[in-house]
Amino acid sequence: MSLTVRPISREEHLALVARRGHASFLQCPAWGEVKADWRSESIGWSDPDGKLVGAGLVLYRQIPRLRRYFAYLPEGPLLDWSSITDLTGLRSLLDPMIVHLRARRAFAVRIGPPVVLRRWSAETVKAAVAQGAATRLRDLTPDAVHPDGLRIGEMMRTLGWLPPSTAAGFTAGQPQFVFQVPLSGRSVDEVFAGFNQLWRRNVRKAEKSGVTVEVGGPADLDEFHQLYETTAARDHFTPRPRSYFSTMMAALQAEDPDRIRLYLARHEGELLAATIWIRVGSHCWYSYGASADHKRDLKPSNAVQWRMLTDAHAAGATVYDLRGITETLDPADHLFGLIQFKLGTGGEAVEYLGEWDFPLNPLLHRAFQLYLRRRG
Repeated sequence: MSLTVRPISREEHLALVARRGHASFLQCPAWGEVKADWRSESIGWSDPDGKLVGAGLVLYRQIPRLRRYFAYLPEGPLLDWSSITDLTGLRSLLDPMIVHLRARRAFAVRIGPPVVLRRWSAETVKAAVAQGAATRLRDLTPDAVHPDGLRIGEMMRTLGWLPPSTAAGFTAGQPQFVFQVPLSGRSVDEVFAGFNQLWRRNVRKAEKSGVTVEVGGPADLDEFHQLYETTAARDHFTPRPRSYFSTMMAALQAEDPDRIRLYLARHEGELLAATIWIRVGSHCWYSYGASADHKRDLKPSNAVQWRMLTDAHAAGATVYDLRGITETLDPADHLFGLIQFKLGTGGEAVEYLGEWDFPLNPLLHRAFQLYLRRRG
């Protein structure tokens, strides 16, 4: 089937997301407003009858001193990836996008297809860590392998797309490995029973200690950001400015009043933990978190996660996504704590296809990669 790609309106874009029932929040039109230092465009794939069958949010970053752009579709585009069976099918989806982006003066394209490769249950990962059987997820036999995803990766490589970096830790862009709690077909009690003993005990301890969790709003962002800066200093990362979160909340709530929520865990009125929850249809994400340096024994972080998870279940979500982890299973690695905390939810580690680059101008693409590395 011959497809064409064209600019589409916000309304067309959101209508397709609604029909699909879910999409990454990074592929919704409002995310272009959050990333104000990029130029954004909604594009759509149309069949010969003019019916919209796919959509994507493109973020354009201009290369310094040139009118050429890096085109980026984080965790997208939103296409029927399951329909791809051969190279012809893959080209029919990607080639029209490349033609459109080339006309927009893009020198390279990066996409992050929402295609799963492998899954590892919490039980499998915990057993491997306890036995010292593997130091990376990729070295561990998965509980589920998705052949279609592996095949798409092989075909993209054949077509000249460059695969994701295999460097340890987080690289620029979105994580290839995430941790998710499946909710479909499970009651809240069954989800709680799937937690490990420590998580269940911590949730109960927070409740008995008088930790309360409430949903806040824009007026609470100052308090959230102060706690977030405390967390950044403790965990040695560069915090985003407060303006980033106010822009995010305003843009996402304008698109859908229940797209984003701010959760606040308090004890005797004092804020001890705060998190940001995002939902698009049947998928919910834990996006940002912050916690105080004191009263950690009251387990406010477990309390706020449990509240977000139960609210996701009540909203009809089929997945609660705790976002990125690295693939390390080495307890000596400073990044191991990312997966260690999330394992207690009884969910699963999920490997996606990752972010792939297609250089339209290899020289400019290499120069841009060097520029990004120098910026750190």
